[in-house]
Amino acid sequence: MSWDPIRYENWFSTDPGAVALDCERRLLDFMVAGWPRRGTKLLEVGCGTGLFLESLWQKGFDVRGVDRSPEMVEAARNRMGKRAEVEVGNGECLPFRAGEFDFVMLWTVLEFCRDPAALLREASRVADQGVLVGFLNRWSLYYLSHGRDKNTTLGRAHWFSWGEMRRMISVNVGRSADHAFSVLPGPVKTWKNKQPYRLLNSRCIPPWFGAFTAARVDFRDQTPLTPIASWVQGTRA
Repeated sequence: MSWDPIRYENWFSTDPGAVALDCERRLLDFMVAGWPRRGTKLLEVGCGTGLFLESLWQKGFDVRGVDRSPEMVEAARNRMGKRAEVEVGNGECLPFRAGEFDFVMLWTVLEFCRDPAALLREASRVADQGVLVGFLNRWSLYYLSHGRDKNTTLGRAHWFSWGEMRRMISVNVGRSADHAFSVLPGPVKTWKNKQPYRLLNSRCIPPWFGAFTAARVDFRDQTPLTPIASWVQGTRA
């Protein structure tokens, strides 16, 4: 699937797009609140134009980005400058050693890749302390209005239910996602930057309801669940 960086960025300049971006950033803040920052290396796989890579850098992480699209990588490089190294790469086969990064983030990328399970396995391999996954929620009102038209980019994406994603994480990361929340539970017509709509859509609520859900897996506080993850854990001990 090809991506147009200008079209991608233009969506976030619309009224609902700006609200969605703000709510996702609020959710991101909430999800990484317990992670250390200073001197902490974080890789974003599928970094796009660097919108969230920049947010992570502003939060104090040492960030690096990877994306399959050369056009997206160029846009991210223009945004980040010397603040982050961004390169073209396949998230299903990352060119990094096991445990090279403290954390890895997959933010709205599993929906558009060929093998999401492989992406999760690779993320868990190169992460030493944890993985953060953000995804479009098939149980949301947003899916009903925007996720079923196969002639659109969103319609061709694979939207995940929370149950499906929880199982995928358990099998491929080898640990459970104990921290999961969502934002944007209202229909798109409520994605407005005024009350009460702002309060409705920006609150971090249980993972079943919102258009966008995030799940965090912390490695240091859990025992591996599968033999594959146990092997990976051996590099982290």
